[in-house]
Amino acid sequence: MVEGGAPGAGRRLLVLGAGPAQLGLLRAARTRDLFVIAADRDASAVGFPLADRRAVISAEDEQAIARLAEAEHVDGLIAPGTDWPVAIAARVAERLGLPHPISPDTATAATSKPRQRELLQEAGVPQPRWMFGRSPEEEAIPPPCVVKPPDRQGQRGLSVVHDRQELADAVERANAESRTGGWLVEQLIDGPEITVNGFSLDGRFHTLTVTDRLVAEPPAFGVALAHAWPSEQEPGAIAADAARALGIENGPTYTQIRFAADGPKVIEVAARLGGGHDAELCQAAIGVDLNGAAIAAALGEPIDEDALIARPRAGGACTRFLVAPRGVLEAVDGFMEAQAAPCVLDVRLYRPPGHRFGPLRTGPDRAGAIIATGATRDGALANADAAAERITFRVT
Repeated sequence: MVEGGAPGAGRRLLVLGAGPAQLGLLRAARTRDLFVIAADRDASAVGFPLADRRAVISAEDEQAIARLAEAEHVDGLIAPGTDWPVAIAARVAERLGLPHPISPDTATAATSKPRQRELLQEAGVPQPRWMFGRSPEEEAIPPPCVVKPPDRQGQRGLSVVHDRQELADAVERANAESRTGGWLVEQLIDGPEITVNGFSLDGRFHTLTVTDRLVAEPPAFGVALAHAWPSEQEPGAIAADAARALGIENGPTYTQIRFAADGPKVIEVAARLGGGHDAELCQAAIGVDLNGAAIAAALGEPIDEDALIARPRAGGACTRFLVAPRGVLEAVDGFMEAQAAPCVLDVRLYRPPGHRFGPLRTGPDRAGAIIATGATRDGALANADAAAERITFRVT
């Protein structure tokens, strides 16, 4: 189902996804002379009101996306915030002869965890020990380890295994969630975790923000409760090396890195904008319009390298995620008060009344986010926490 107004005068951009992870880019697109079509299978997706036209189809349905792009005569496609549609956008763009920052082969490498691991290994980029399995009889990395589907994100199907007896169940969960079958087993790296948001321009990698990932306690393994800038860690050139290993020469990248006793290891690279409002945090922290650069890359427009130079705007900045109590959401109190709190740039709520919140296990279980600045990293976190205290999720 496609709904929306008449075409505008601007170029036409198809955004794959209209959920919380796409909010920032959809808002940025509205400030430009663009006609924006958003595709999402959720008719109540929070980002749909920001689009000129909405298409209630899955962003993971490649044939439907291709038909939509052709029917809408789009000038470009972009898949911010989620992995699987990244490869779909690249393939559809090539099929329709549209510009795109990465090739289908590069997009596939970025969205297939086993292929990504192979390329990082060939390039000598430090990463956890790993293996890809398809048969239950295959010997795995010994615990402690992480078992995950090779083609999912957001902790879906992911298990942390501390005992070999847990391995069979973890493999079964990962295999059941996999689109293509199989599972990935990785050495568990116990150490600080960071995110490097970068942008490549004609093969030159620009490191933009390096943020600390402050994560929830188990069972929500790897679910960020906050991204805090500047990071207390120094990753060196590992994110640039990882992007080059995957063949990413243009466009945004989102690289997760953990620090082991012997140095940083690449956990994952995504050829897209981060799904935790990372581009907005980048603009708040260093003044770089990462959303705008990603839109330009998707449309094949020139990008001035000077626009990727950091010009810090604050001593610290953060995105602090909101977690609601379990139950059916009736209302949210204190939104306006939180929005008006000192140093708060934005407050975002992800779910409408009637949504049922369960326990926090994956990223989509979060209820919203606050973007704030401060004189320091810890000051920004304190400002975000003070704003969060003004918000009450009323549930039954």
